[in-house]
Amino acid sequence: MSQISKLALVVLLVTASAAALAEAIDGTIKPRSPNWAAIIMFGCFVLVTLGVTRWAALKTKTTADFYTAGGGITGFQNGLAIAGDYMSAASFLGISAQIFADGYDGLIYSTGFLVGWPIILFLLAERLRNLGRYTFADVVAFRFAQRPVRLFGAFSTLAVVLFYMIAQMVGAGQLIKLLFGLPYEYAVMIVGALMTAYVLFGGMIATTWVQIIKAILLLGCATVMAIAVMASFGFSLDALFARAVEVKTALASAEGMSQPEATARGASIMAPGNFIKDPVSAISFGMALMFGTAGLPHILMRFFTVPDAQAARNSVFWATGWIGYFYVLTFVIGFGAIVMVATDPTFLDSTGGLRGGGNMAAIHLAQAIGGDLFLGFVCAVAFATILAVVAGLTLAGASAVSHDVYASLIRKGNTSSDDELRVSRVTVVGLAAVAIILGILFQKQNVAFMVSLAFALAASGNFPVLLLSLLWKGCTTRGVVWGGMTGVLLALGLTVLSPTIWVNVLGHAEAVYPYTSPTIFSMPLAFVTIWVVSVLDRGSRAVVDRAGYLEQRVRAETGIGAATATSH
Repeated sequence: MSQISKLALVVLLVTASAAALAEAIDGTIKPRSPNWAAIIMFGCFVLVTLGVTRWAALKTKTTADFYTAGGGITGFQNGLAIAGDYMSAASFLGISAQIFADGYDGLIYSTGFLVGWPIILFLLAERLRNLGRYTFADVVAFRFAQRPVRLFGAFSTLAVVLFYMIAQMVGAGQLIKLLFGLPYEYAVMIVGALMTAYVLFGGMIATTWVQIIKAILLLGCATVMAIAVMASFGFSLDALFARAVEVKTALASAEGMSQPEATARGASIMAPGNFIKDPVSAISFGMALMFGTAGLPHILMRFFTVPDAQAARNSVFWATGWIGYFYVLTFVIGFGAIVMVATDPTFLDSTGGLRGGGNMAAIHLAQAIGGDLFLGFVCAVAFATILAVVAGLTLAGASAVSHDVYASLIRKGNTSSDDELRVSRVTVVGLAAVAIILGILFQKQNVAFMVSLAFALAASGNFPVLLLSLLWKGCTTRGVVWGGMTGVLLALGLTVLSPTIWVNVLGHAEAVYPYTSPTIFSMPLAFVTIWVVSVLDRGSRAVVDRAGYLEQRVRAETGIGAATATSH
């Protein structure tokens, strides 16, 4: 029996015995009756994607196959895959949950996540494809000293990947807990094991096709949910919003507020201020979402899977369309959940909160719309969403370690494809273990907000480094490394000192850094540091760095010398 077949058997056994396992693990846990329609659909999806992984494993022979699917993905396919990679648990579960909780303010995620794509389209997509092979560090290190730049690239990639993975693991754990009745910790472990199998065996080929399948399913189910919500209100947004205000007002009255206070609370969901409460946080948050998109390593990596620069440009065109359409739907889904879920005792726990946590608003809405069968479909899609994104993140992290650190620095390019793949797969297992631990630690956090922290790191480190290394002749190795590390470390430090971690996770009474996002300080400082250090750099390496700009510019703009699909 093959390894994939054995894994499929294990998955079926876990699926069939999930409810009993929850009782056996902790006798005090009394899960609700398992939703067998949802469980069967979930199991079917897992088996289908395992089949895709087995097919991909047979085609994955080289490092190029493992990292970039051999460069043979078309622009349309890659656009769907990028959309699948980008429309994460934060998009489907987190944004709808934020709108469910705070109304209009949650729209900052939808707009912020979307507006970074023009930057990628006009400034980065073609240049990335022409200059890179497997990782974004390949692009940055083109004319700079390899060792320091690749070490920075690996560190920054792993930091972004781990924060992004936290959100996916939290969403997955809550979803499987709700579906099977399993304790949260065991749900996260199961998801981590499945994710490891997909990446370990199938690499980028399996990841790409799981992302494409997931994108189609997610767009389909979100469309059905949005149409069902709008149909309940005669396809009138005004009627939907008016009913949502009434529901929030009634909930506020039930909490003991006076009528004027309850009315104000209800009306507040149609205005900003519930979620982002000060201008500095609003600007900083928007900067993180906008510029962080152009620095996400697992998204940048997707531009190396297409055969040429034109396909890279087409990828962004298609991805932007699908993603923009999806974010319009999440707004309707969030308000639909307010109306159809917030006051229904079926979906509430003993404290009056949503069963399964705040991130489950969209899942409960699915059951309110279509019963257990549609809930099963949406749960399978949500799991597909998480699985596809985590697979892409894991692959980006593994490539940073195996390609940038092991193959390029430790072995200085003198390594075989088998050795590099072996290191990649070991790294995948290690990243999965870390993701499981962090997913358990950050169980109570909103998944959209956790992703925004990853965006802050990407905007503060990767984006300034990418932009200036590609467009500024005077940029040097020292400038890139000092500026990039300054941005990442400052963003990381301010994030730890912010209310989200310093107060909510670590339990301190007051945050050292009072704002929700560090980007307004960390990103400009990264740009300034790169510029100052580069201008002051008079070393012999700086002369080489500046002299190499013309060659880089020619290749970036024309593609002359860029890897082809067959040599990629």
